[in-house]
Amino acid sequence: MGKIDHIQSRIVDLTSLERMLAIWRFRGDTIVFTNGCFDVLHLGHIDYLSKAADMGDVLIIGLNSDESVRRLKGESRPVNDENARSLVLASLRFVTAVVLFDEDTPYELIRLVQPDVLVKGSDYRTDEIIGHDIVTARGGRVVTIDFLPGYSTSHLIQKIRDH
Repeated sequence: MGKIDHIQSRIVDLTSLERMLAIWRFRGDTIVFTNGCFDVLHLGHIDYLSKAADMGDVLIIGLNSDESVRRLKGESRPVNDENARSLVLASLRFVTAVVLFDEDTPYELIRLVQPDVLVKGSDYRTDEIIGHDIVTARGGRVVTIDFLPGYSTSHLIQKIRDH
């Protein structure tokens, strides 16, 4: 298996994810889940995702599909399509799996994953985080991570447009 094949094997559909979850649960792995658009990957994302990965054995990223990003961010987004975004995320060595979702929120995906740790940025209050009810009901943790100051996809895109 070549390196690109290994990276692509981390991009999974729901059926594959269910099988993987069964294995991880059997092994007693701590499963961490986060989600986002991750449109233009930057240092802030790397910092955030690596800190999330440090919280467990497995890091699953729920990635908004192109249609979902358009509904949330507008017609000019995403800059990078879902295939490019998922491949870039899956190439990060601390990412275990990337799964696309088409809904506006990852609620149903979180219900499927049942993570031990749910991670979002500190711009959310814990009780505002989608899926916090699912995670806390089974004794899991909801954690927020501070963003690295000065790094934002929207800010980067605006900076490019201004030049």
